[in-house]
Amino acid sequence: MMNRCGLITVQKEPVPLQSIEVELEVRDHVATVVSTLKYQNKEDKPVEAVFVFPLPGDAAVCHFSAVIGQKEIVAEVKEKQEAREEYDDALSSGQQAFLLEESEQSPDIFSMKVGGLAPGESASIRLEYVTELAVQADDGLRFCLPAVLNPRYQPQGSEGASVQVFSVPASLVPYTLCFCGRLFSPRPICKVESSCSLEPLQYLNTDQTQATVKLAAGHKFDRDVELVIYYKDAHQPTAVVEAGQTSAETGTLMGDPVVMVSLYPEFPQSVMSSVASCGEFVFLLDRSGSMDCSTSNSREQETRISSARDTLLLLLKSLPMGCYFNIYSFGSSYEHIFPQSVEYSEKSMEEALKKVKGMEADLGGTEILEPLKHIYSQRCIPSQPRQLFVFTDGEVGNTKEVLDVVKKNSGSHRCFSFGIGEGASSALINGLAKEGGGTCSVMQSLRFALQPAVEDISVTWGLPKGLSVTVLSPPITSIFQGQRSLIYGQLTGQATEGSVTVKYSLAGRPSQNQLHFSLKPAEDTGLTVHRLAARTLIRSLEMEDRDEMGETDGGIKEKVVQLSVQSGVSSSFTAFIAVNKDNNETIQGPLVRRDIPVASECHFSKFLLKIRKARCGCCMFDFDKFSVSHMDALHQDHAKIFVELCVEEVETPQQPPVDPLLQLVSLQKASGCWILDPDLAAALGKTSEEVTSEVWATILALIWLHGFKMDAKEEWELLAMKAASWLRAQNGRNLIHKYLYNIDSTCCFEWNDLQWLYHGLHTCSVHCSVQTV
Repeated sequence: MMNRCGLITVQKEPVPLQSIEVELEVRDHVATVVSTLKYQNKEDKPVEAVFVFPLPGDAAVCHFSAVIGQKEIVAEVKEKQEAREEYDDALSSGQQAFLLEESEQSPDIFSMKVGGLAPGESASIRLEYVTELAVQADDGLRFCLPAVLNPRYQPQGSEGASVQVFSVPASLVPYTLCFCGRLFSPRPICKVESSCSLEPLQYLNTDQTQATVKLAAGHKFDRDVELVIYYKDAHQPTAVVEAGQTSAETGTLMGDPVVMVSLYPEFPQSVMSSVASCGEFVFLLDRSGSMDCSTSNSREQETRISSARDTLLLLLKSLPMGCYFNIYSFGSSYEHIFPQSVEYSEKSMEEALKKVKGMEADLGGTEILEPLKHIYSQRCIPSQPRQLFVFTDGEVGNTKEVLDVVKKNSGSHRCFSFGIGEGASSALINGLAKEGGGTCSVMQSLRFALQPAVEDISVTWGLPKGLSVTVLSPPITSIFQGQRSLIYGQLTGQATEGSVTVKYSLAGRPSQNQLHFSLKPAEDTGLTVHRLAARTLIRSLEMEDRDEMGETDGGIKEKVVQLSVQSGVSSSFTAFIAVNKDNNETIQGPLVRRDIPVASECHFSKFLLKIRKARCGCCMFDFDKFSVSHMDALHQDHAKIFVELCVEEVETPQQPPVDPLLQLVSLQKASGCWILDPDLAAALGKTSEEVTSEVWATILALIWLHGFKMDAKEEWELLAMKAASWLRAQNGRNLIHKYLYNIDSTCCFEWNDLQWLYHGLHTCSVHCSVQTV
């Protein structure tokens, strides 16, 4: 009889993985992550542990090793098929072996196999990767440790095998997570925020340039571990030169110095404050079954589809008059509200919002490729630049196919993407924005889309004689205010200093940003810059290989394998392999496979939500009625068990309270004004008699936004800008013209402006109770 001591899955199977310890080191905007996974076989048979887990899509995995007893076995990078065969041969001969490989379909999913763990034996697996941190709209640097991995939908006929994700509800994950981080910056560290509970930030020196941060005990695996780091005077242009590896051959990537240039272009304020009144805005909304899952583990159970509808409301209300728009939604099939994009007006906006309000997560699987192809097949409207906004939970299996299509059409549009819910694929969300020349921040993306496109981008290097550079990054195709542009270059020769200049055309005017830098190698960087540069070049070559679609003789794949092996950075064509050849004891008997579960936030919360909806006076739950069509038998078994565990605890659902901000926004007209309406008065907390004209109603709405919703300013700033523009257009209103004369064009009201405006309104007998503002 099998020994069932230790951790077990929901199917009562032992779990060899006991704990995960993660150490984070952040130096400026680059993160190094070391994860240690501790395994122990408490069964009476040898086991093979298989763990499919998420990593950031742009991570450069650069180390994989195992410690058995007192011996460390460091893995090598080899061609993937060769590594798989070596792993199988080792297990067949009774040896221990360890394999780590990246998914061929999505670079944010990895599979780890720990083979030949004898009864009672323990193993400690060490995994290391480096990655750049993304810049947020508020200048924070975002680090995300994925802890949730939802099953990915693989459309029929798509290339490659689907990834089998063994997942359980977050509350049933049978191993623990310990997380700590060390932060180093040339500038003071102001604060660290997180969606998870953290221990207080601990500074290590008096100038606050070094600090430690720890995850509070009791993390439930119901969300990704996310940190947002804020520096004082953040995001200055920098260049870091890293010396080559002494053991590597000169003239190779690892043997030569590599420079990493970080640029933060600054645009003229006159351009930043202007808003284009043209453009074709196409919104693509995911309505697959998984969008009916909750956005988090909160009691309110807000679903992903409702979150997407709310975001779409904000975006539609923020569009300028005179532009064009359309809304597509997709699942196993796709739909569109209008046969083709229509001009934005009060009538078209209301028609669209009415249909959006009725959209549910009822279109089946997550097949995004076909609606994308249809959108790209539509003729662009002259003088109306196309901007595509994609809302999805990212549960897509054919990620690389989708990104290839976006890249091929990047010359005709810009693509902005938004991940909804925990476990959204970072490879898909970040990849859509990167290949489409957009960003991943919702309202910031609309602001960027409303600004003139940066054109004619070029990069020139100012290097002294005897020094040359080989650029390893793909060409810069888009530049946005406040967004970092990274350039990696391999240096050949000797010199003390150099420069790099980015030239571009903005609103028809030539502009440039230049950075002078020292060529003296930085200290204590190890090979971090080289590995990030190798990752960048590998990703470019992989996409080039897919573009060729077998037309070449495999030369590009050979380049990727050679670079991956040389740099020690993983790729889709290679894998890490380690074999314990010094183990004198041959492992006897067949191995028992044990799949390590990973947290899934999707299908289980979806079932719980539907149970709650179904339990209005009835305690029976028909699983088959609510099963997900594309869920395999393994996940259906786990869902059944989850239902059995939860069905006794569910409560009758309560309707979440109406968000006052969304209520107010929903009442705004396409022109930007608010009309006299009892609903508006109720949203503002006033009577109908107190709101006596469209002008005053609009001013009161703006005052309310600035007084009570400053924490959500990014969400409403653009529609407030539109409202201010409408107010200025009321030329016959001399009094209003007087009050609005000094309000700047970006609609960034200061408290003094509001106080001045309020006093002026008060003298005109408009009774506004804003003392609490």
